[in-house]
Formats: sequence, C-alpha cells, structure tokens
Amino acid sequence: MRQVTAAPDRTMRRAASVAVAAVLAAAAGFVLRFNPTDRLADPTGPCLWHSLTGINGPGCGGTRMVYYLLHGDLTQAARHHLAALVAVPFVAYLGLRFVASAWLGRELPALRLPTWAYGGYIAGFLLYTTVLRNLPWAPFSWFNIPNLTP
Repeated sequence: MRQVTAAPDRTMRRAASVAVAAVLAAAAGFVLRFNPTDRLADPTGPCLWHSLTGINGPGCGGTRMVYYLLHGDLTQAARHHLAALVAVPFVAYLGLRFVASAWLGRELPALRLPTWAYGGYIAGFLLYTTVLRNLPWAPFSWFNIPNLTP
C-alpha cells in the first residue's frame, strides 16, 4: 500500500463513504424487516419486470439473494441470483479500497482485470438473468424462482 497525499476532496470522500454505509445499512434493515421470501406483499410491491413479462429478469431475485446472504445461506443466495452473487466480492473490495483511501490515506492495489472480463461478465449476466434461469429443464430450472409476491 502506498501513502495517498492529502487531497482537498478527502472530506467529501469520507462523507460519501458514510452516506453509502448508511444507505447499505438501511437497505439491509429493510430486507431483514420485510422478509422477501415469505410470500407476503412488501411495501415496494411485486417485481415490475416479472409482473409485466411473467419471467425472471435482471433484477428478479436480487433482494432475496441479499436476504439469504445476510443469513449466511450461500446456496440459496446463489439459487436466487447467482450472477449478482458472483459480483459481491469484487464490489466489496472496491468499497474497501475506497474507504481505505478516504479514511486511512492508504491506497490498496487496484483490480486489474482485462477489458474482456468486464464485457464478458455483463454479457453473461444478461444471458443468465433473462434466458438461462427461465429455461424449464435441469440444471437451469433450479434457478427459476416463481414470483413470490401475491
């Protein structure tokens, strides 16, 4: 790790990290308060994509994935949104890197993935979320979760 020089925007980066932490804590509290797996209507209503198309889309299952992740159930988290779960460690590292820079003045090594990895992930994410997990045969049917909101 190398020392980061004092930047005039350091206060803004600290405030941003506190704001993001507050939003994440509020989102986690919401998910824990309104269990997305209990088949009861939540204040946010049903998934709009699923209501309009009848199939799982890019965001369907994301809240349930977070719920199971917060409870330590990686198998069910993967079942509900595998593509988003794959990204969690990378996004967490980027957040840790930002916080270390803002609060400790230390810059952690940057993620140096080739450009094709980002494009491949985006293409795989879209293929998985809109096509593969909607297929009616094994092994894809394991990922197809019916709309849980009445």
